[in-house]
Amino acid sequence: MKKTYKIEVDCANCANLMEETTRKTAGVADATVNFMTQKMIVEFEEGKEPKEVMKAVFKACRKVEPDCEIEF
Repeated sequence: MKKTYKIEVDCANCANLMEETTRKTAGVADATVNFMTQKMIVEFEEGKEPKEVMKAVFKACRKVEPDCEIEF
């Protein structure tokens, strides 16, 4: 299942780092972060609960950029 989320990220480099971090998060099959549109597309592994996975994604992304926001 794929879902799109609105994010706030300050620079393209941070967006790339957040994308890499999200891909490494348990329950995520693939992820794309677009700095220009301020959107994150996450493909979840089969059987995973998106809200629970997104909590882990948000926590991981906060380590990259402490003031980032993700609407989930």
